[in-house]
Amino acid sequence: MALDSECFGTAAWSRASWVDEFDRVGVDRLVLVADEGAVVGYVVLLVPPVAEDPVDLTRIAVAPAERRTGIGAQLTTAALAAVPGRTVLLEVAEGNDHARRLYAVQGFVEISRRRGYYPGPQDALILSLEPKAGR
Repeated sequence: MALDSECFGTAAWSRASWVDEFDRVGVDRLVLVADEGAVVGYVVLLVPPVAEDPVDLTRIAVAPAERRTGIGAQLTTAALAAVPGRTVLLEVAEGNDHARRLYAVQGFVEISRRRGYYPGPQDALILSLEPKAGR
């Protein structure tokens, strides 16, 4: 929760939201954590039980001091490896250039946008990664 608050400020998930996420691990949630003596990053996936339904990458964060060290790429790669053969969707703020570059390297492409969704206003980009051989 502390890392979520540090990374997302007022948009951080509440304690009740985190409890719900962890209660659903093994049902329809997957939470991966980068731990280097303390939690320095995490990714949360919503994994529907029907294989044809897309997986949602609902949250990813890396501690500010650990950014641009490869932790985000490692978390994303591990998350995608955990859902082989599945379409994965995510949403990212148009102005989040670092995250957008990370997702582009992974093969995500923009499929839609929500205009003015984030403060500023800035658009929310909906990205998709379609399954391919070997993933």
